[in-house]
Amino acid sequence: MNTLPAHVRIVEVGPRDGLQNEKTIVPTAIKVALIDRLTDSGLQTIEATSFVSPKWVPQLADAADVYTSIRKKPGVRYPVLVPNAQGYARARAAGVAEIAVFTAASEAFNRKNVNASIDESLERFVPVMQRAKADGVAVRGYVSAALGCPYQGEVPVRDVVHVVKRLHALGCYEISLGDTIGIGTPGKARALLTAAASEVPMPALAVHFHDTRGQALANILACLELGVTVVDSSVSGAGGCPYAHGATGNVATEDVVYMLHGMGIATGIDLPKLIETGRWLSTQLGRDNGSKVGRAGI
Repeated sequence: MNTLPAHVRIVEVGPRDGLQNEKTIVPTAIKVALIDRLTDSGLQTIEATSFVSPKWVPQLADAADVYTSIRKKPGVRYPVLVPNAQGYARARAAGVAEIAVFTAASEAFNRKNVNASIDESLERFVPVMQRAKADGVAVRGYVSAALGCPYQGEVPVRDVVHVVKRLHALGCYEISLGDTIGIGTPGKARALLTAAASEVPMPALAVHFHDTRGQALANILACLELGVTVVDSSVSGAGGCPYAHGATGNVATEDVVYMLHGMGIATGIDLPKLIETGRWLSTQLGRDNGSKVGRAGI
């Protein structure tokens, strides 16, 4: 086993990846309150919303209102997802200082998700990356279906690595490897991360696991042992992907932080405050049993 990192940065994706999959529209005020609570819990990176077309993701149609209303703490990042140059322009008009772009390692998934091939989606990012560089806006990248696709099935590791290299070359400072439908196991996660890290620096990689089959924490630990120090998660385990059947939810931030703290790995997060936020969100979403960790009595 390699030496575990002393510190891990959690990228909280609940306000975007979590709420975009809700069947009912979450009020803007609740979204703003959620982000403010997450800020108070000590998270360093909180993905606030997405400037995709409201036609495709109506749950996030209030992106500009949410972003301009949240209480931004100095030193905390509040990236937003953008699909193209139009989304970038909307985000910048709202004062956004960091964005994220996304594609998939599976052609079938990408066409279902953004109605474009992988190469076409990457080409769409070129003007976005150029404008972001000129504006001094940091860009994070996502690679979906990195460990399997609901339409294609198995996704070759070489295909994932190809997309990772392209995103890094375009200028993404960090690329998140996403197990969108939660079918990965520790061995497969290690193999994927090892291959990706052979082509781009490990500090430029993050992991994003869904917990469909209860493998997320095991996968995260396997990747920590290889040296990854950035983990995506969602408070209360909320969310999934509206275009991926079977993506039952992200790994819960509370669970990840509990595991990390238990291994002596610092996060800068106040776990009791985070758990309370998870319980509060569960109540707001009509899930009175509270957050995943809250149900365990931690």
